[in-house]
Amino acid sequence: MNTTIIELNIFQFSSIYLLLLIVLFIMKRAKINEARLLLIGSLRMSIQLYLCGLVLTYIFKNPHPLFVILYLAAMILFSIHRVLSKNKSFNASFKKVIVLSIALSGTLITFFFVSVMIGVNFFNPQYTIPIAGMIIGNSMSGMNLALKTLNETMNLNKNKIESLLNAGATPDQILKPFLNTALETALIPTLNSMISMGIISLPGMMTGQILSGTLPMTAILYQIAIMIAICTGTALATFSSLYIGYKTFITPRKIIEWN
Repeated sequence: MNTTIIELNIFQFSSIYLLLLIVLFIMKRAKINEARLLLIGSLRMSIQLYLCGLVLTYIFKNPHPLFVILYLAAMILFSIHRVLSKNKSFNASFKKVIVLSIALSGTLITFFFVSVMIGVNFFNPQYTIPIAGMIIGNSMSGMNLALKTLNETMNLNKNKIESLLNAGATPDQILKPFLNTALETALIPTLNSMISMGIISLPGMMTGQILSGTLPMTAILYQIAIMIAICTGTALATFSSLYIGYKTFITPRKIIEWN
């Protein structure tokens, strides 16, 4: 097996942007007016990942616990910002629960993966930073889906909620179905990925490891482990946010107010 990865020169790499012409053509035919968003998104992604590469190259060459802590903190803070910026209507107390849920779940699952399962130092940037990125990133996406679903379903059923309260139902009885639906929505994308993995798709982490020369079976074991960690991180962050945070919706008068 050839363990030497083929490095791309700038001309080889630049050719991949030609594929965006296909996307632009499809968008034009379908009359989707998001060409500007596609171009801006592609440009931002490229710049952000390039800068990320520069930072990680420096950190990997100069490993230090402080660099790992700062990078993890930046990932957590950005994910929190993304979640809160898309869910502004919720009350302040619920937002505090969201912040703690994302930070603690992401850190704990990453620590278990790196220190317990792999058995290396938690401050090893080669393992901790990319693993944390996958876990925290997916938790952020799941949280956004859950909160969007919760807010929309509760707004749509506002009259029903008031009627149930007037009929004598407790806030807990009323809110639990909404929480369950939101949690299910958060988990479905990850569960669907797990079902199709290995048959329909070869996931990114596994593909990257194989391209870099890692034995396929080693890459597969890592991929299985990271998918379970991602699923757990998403479930833990979302569950703790919803099932602790929902109590902030209940006023002392047993009225339900979520924004």
